[in-house]
Amino acid sequence: MSSIARITTISARSETSFEDAVRNGVERAHATLRGVSGAWVKEQKIEAADGRITAYSVILEVTFVLDD
Repeated sequence: MSSIARITTISARSETSFEDAVRNGVERAHATLRGVSGAWVKEQKIEAADGRITAYSVILEVTFVLDD
């Protein structure tokens, strides 16, 4: 059996951690897209103020299998 997948790029942000940003992104993608099978963290960055990290952001490449 073969399948066809599509990859879409999304960004996600968290004030807690990179892990939380990834989790938020994957959960949101799953709520919108059917067949989410994985994600690749393409980019990470932080926001800072007064020498402290204020937010974590990630760019995700989310893979989802297309319906037949």
